[in-house]
Amino acid sequence: MKPNKSILFTLIAISLLLLQSGCEEQLTSQQKQPDWFNEMSWQTRPISQPTSVKPVTKGTPKITFNKSVHNFGNISPATTHICEFNFTNTGNDVLEIFEVEQTCGCTPFVLEKKEYTPGEKGSLKVGFYSDTQLGGTIKPLYIYSNDETNPEIELAIKANIIAKVDYEPKALKLLIMRPNADCPTITIKSLDNQPFSIESFKSTNNCISVDFNPSVTARQFVLQPKVDTQKLAQISTGRFEIGLSHPETRTVSGTFDAPPRFATSPRSITIHQINPQQSITKKVHVISNYDEDFEIGSTSSQNGNVKVISQKKIRNGYELELQITPPAATTGTATLFTDVFSLNLQGAGKLEISCNGFYPSATEASRLIQKNKECKTCKPHIFDAKTFKEL
Repeated sequence: MKPNKSILFTLIAISLLLLQSGCEEQLTSQQKQPDWFNEMSWQTRPISQPTSVKPVTKGTPKITFNKSVHNFGNISPATTHICEFNFTNTGNDVLEIFEVEQTCGCTPFVLEKKEYTPGEKGSLKVGFYSDTQLGGTIKPLYIYSNDETNPEIELAIKANIIAKVDYEPKALKLLIMRPNADCPTITIKSLDNQPFSIESFKSTNNCISVDFNPSVTARQFVLQPKVDTQKLAQISTGRFEIGLSHPETRTVSGTFDAPPRFATSPRSITIHQINPQQSITKKVHVISNYDEDFEIGSTSSQNGNVKVISQKKIRNGYELELQITPPAATTGTATLFTDVFSLNLQGAGKLEISCNGFYPSATEASRLIQKNKECKTCKPHIFDAKTFKEL
């Protein structure tokens, strides 16, 4: 019996369809497989540390000084001394010194470098110029570094300043109109019995001089100063300095002053509260410090704000009444004015008096004037000279 051809074709077709369906299912399964390599987060993947690696520790520099105070003991005034502060970096990292701060110019210092390796030594050399004032003194210095435990270290220089040479007088009181300005002798003596010589003598404006022989040594000298009264009249006050060969005291110095021939009282005029609509009167005395008769030749005002309204003779001079008229104020601004009032004395030179004044702006002044008119029983309004605000 022959098989039916239609049945055979049907079986073959079903077989092919089943085979195709199985291939498609396998292909679909392969396409949906996840890409685990690319999707893995490497930042969260644990990484084991080798057991031989140790954690890194930060170094600690440390500055250690062999002393924090240097005491010079007894020294002479106006002399120069040098000391040294040695230190070591006792830490285990590089020491860096940022700054050395001195409290005065009398302690200059030298630091060769700023960085020091562990165990390295360094030196801070400090100079010290002693004061002329006698007695104990302390001068601090401050060291700033990267030492975290002690970033600021204070060093100190101590000394007791004592005189090895004494002299009198230390201030000369002179009189211009007296012979040789009535200058006294100056006595200089050694306090430690060390002989010395006079090497120099200087004075302000060279108005005082002294004859001396630098080859002569002694334990005491008596000097007779010579005064140029014309040069002295130009400055009235100044200083003198005597150079010595004493090993502990190289110089001694003092002051001098002399009253000027003529003077004014007051020497200057300052007006703190001004009403710009009114002039102000001030009294000034012109006197002779040496009982001289003199005459006022002429007067003048640099800016024209000051003039003399009366003048009368008094003992040793004159009394002047001055009228000061402030210039017009600028609207909206506070105003300061200055002037110089001059007096020419016949045959005796010129004297000057400075005049300064403060007052409010024109707008503010008008308001205060009007307020004063409205308030008849209250006290006059005044205002601060610096801020120009009403008090």
